Amino acid sequence: MAALSGLGTPLLLFMILVMMILPLPAFFLDLVFTFNIALAMIVLLAAVYASRPLDFAAFPSVLLVATLLRLSLNVASTRVVLLEGHNGTGAAGKVIQAFGEFVVGGSYTVGIVVFAILVIINFVVVTKGAGRISEVTARFTLDAMPGKQMAIDADLNAGMISQDEARTRREEVSKEADFYGAMDGASKFVRGDAIAGILILFINIIGGFAVGVFQHGLTGAEAANNYILLTIGDGLVAQIPSLLLSTAAAIIVTRVSDAQDMGQQVIGQLFGNPRALQVTAALIGIMGLVPGMPHLVFLSFAAILLVIAYNRTQRQEVEVLSAEEVVEDQPAEVRDLSWEDVTPVDEIGLEVGYRLISLVDRNQSGELLSRIKGVRKKLSQELGFLVHSVHIRDNLDLPPNNYQISFHDVMVGEGEVYPGKELAINPGQVYGQLEGAVTKDPTFGLDAVWIDPGLRSDAQAMGYTVVDGSTVIATHLSHLIKTNAAELIGQDGVQQLLDKLAQSSPKLVENLVPKLLDLGMVTKVMQNLLSEGIPIRDVRTIAEALAEQGANSQDTDALTARVRVALGRAICQAVTGVGREMTAITLDAQLEQILQRTVQGGAGGLEPSLIEGVINQIAEAAMRLEAEGSSAVLLVSGGIRLLLSRLVRSRLPELYVLAYEEVPASKTIKVVEVIGGQAQLAGAGN
Repeated sequence: MAALSGLGTPLLLFMILVMMILPLPAFFLDLVFTFNIALAMIVLLAAVYASRPLDFAAFPSVLLVATLLRLSLNVASTRVVLLEGHNGTGAAGKVIQAFGEFVVGGSYTVGIVVFAILVIINFVVVTKGAGRISEVTARFTLDAMPGKQMAIDADLNAGMISQDEARTRREEVSKEADFYGAMDGASKFVRGDAIAGILILFINIIGGFAVGVFQHGLTGAEAANNYILLTIGDGLVAQIPSLLLSTAAAIIVTRVSDAQDMGQQVIGQLFGNPRALQVTAALIGIMGLVPGMPHLVFLSFAAILLVIAYNRTQRQEVEVLSAEEVVEDQPAEVRDLSWEDVTPVDEIGLEVGYRLISLVDRNQSGELLSRIKGVRKKLSQELGFLVHSVHIRDNLDLPPNNYQISFHDVMVGEGEVYPGKELAINPGQVYGQLEGAVTKDPTFGLDAVWIDPGLRSDAQAMGYTVVDGSTVIATHLSHLIKTNAAELIGQDGVQQLLDKLAQSSPKLVENLVPKLLDLGMVTKVMQNLLSEGIPIRDVRTIAEALAEQGANSQDTDALTARVRVALGRAICQAVTGVGREMTAITLDAQLEQILQRTVQGGAGGLEPSLIEGVINQIAEAAMRLEAEGSSAVLLVSGGIRLLLSRLVRSRLPELYVLAYEEVPASKTIKVVEVIGGQAQLAGAGN
């Protein structure tokens, strides 16, 4: 059955070709005309009941096939009309005869007028409007693609969606662009079909009249009666399906994606406001009281509208009452103080002003709670430990639109969000200006504008990344957790990691803690790694390195250096990817010796001017590398790596400071900058 289902379209195209070439009997024409009308009605209803345009993504192809079918029918029916029209109005089949005699009363004058009206409706109104909408929608959809892709990336980075969801959304954006591009072209089929219908009508009338008079010897009245009625019937049979398909195309391109079909949307939005129904009923009733008006019709419609408005009002009141919760006042208990009255410190806290409460209230469709859960899940997987839950509460002392993020009850970030608005962020290259409140992105400090949701498509087309208020807060929270991860893991978290490792490697954990190192030292090593952006997911490798070095040293910095060497392959892959070549900045040999003596305590320290010069040179070199699209990596000897990392971390957070020992042998190092020369070393002390 599945194999046969794929033959439908090829057989239909073959039938179209047959109808254009071979003469068809009148009965077969009746069957195909009926099928054509049924197909047009099915397509129209499928467009009406589609919840969103992509639910009927095959519509452009269906429209092309249906147009070809109708044009082939015109060719086949024209052949029959011209060959058999002298035999009477029933020569081309019952369908054409019915439309030529019954629908227009047997008058070809009436038929021509009706046909002209149908063509005007189809060509001037429906087809022209649908074509214009298709053209504009296709242009804006294609222009908005980069902004939509960046918004998906922003949601993915904020942890609000998974990789699979991001992939699905990217495919949907691509399909949407393809669909509207195809609809832009398909609308030209509909327009061309309307023009073809007009030309075919006049060609058939002139040709049929000439054939009847000059070839079959009919009088002018007989030829007009037979051929013009047949031609009108043929034209009406073709124009009605054409009008249905044009209407379907217009419905598809004017639909807005929703969980409801068109009927539900229209009823819910058109008749959802009782006040509009009441005012309309009053106006219709007043018009019905005017002398000379059909009182019964107008007053009947006014009464019907009042009944509908009353029912809608009653339903809304019931919905409001069912949504209200009756809370009884409970007498306050008088009890003594206990440890429960001592408020614990929140590991991660989020305080919002009163206008932002709707973002965290599920009853008001607030999405922030689910997005924060997504952020915690994503960061827990990336960093390697369970990120604490976020305690959210309102704070009336904050400005209404402000929020604050705190770690251990210490504020680490704040921002301002406008509910009902969207933040258009300038990623660095945009084309045009937007109307709205100019601000800064609270996460990265980029230029941004708070805009109305209706300007979202325009902003994305200009190159802006557009996110809603919940995304702004979730992204800010994600960034702060990632950069302050070392503060969020303690001995309890490390013990849980070790307990999980003990399930597969019990001896490793037993020999490490507490035989070689205590839990506090292992925790400090974990924090050192996280402070430099190194995940602690590979707990086994970390534990093995600590077990190996723990017998020789109890210094946490030395232990961290040994763990970094063990994780070198993973660190380099995270920094430079899987390529074999690593582009790096190095230090001059003399400068390294000076820094080495400083670390060992034999050089009497460094002059501030020398330190400032070295950091400035490193910063300039790192900026050049980033401008070229390469990761900024500073390679130094292991003895001074920690010193330089601490010196440049606050100023150059994107710079990776690696030791030569951490680079695996499979990597090829390409030195592009050497920092420090005789001029920079002149101020160094002995």
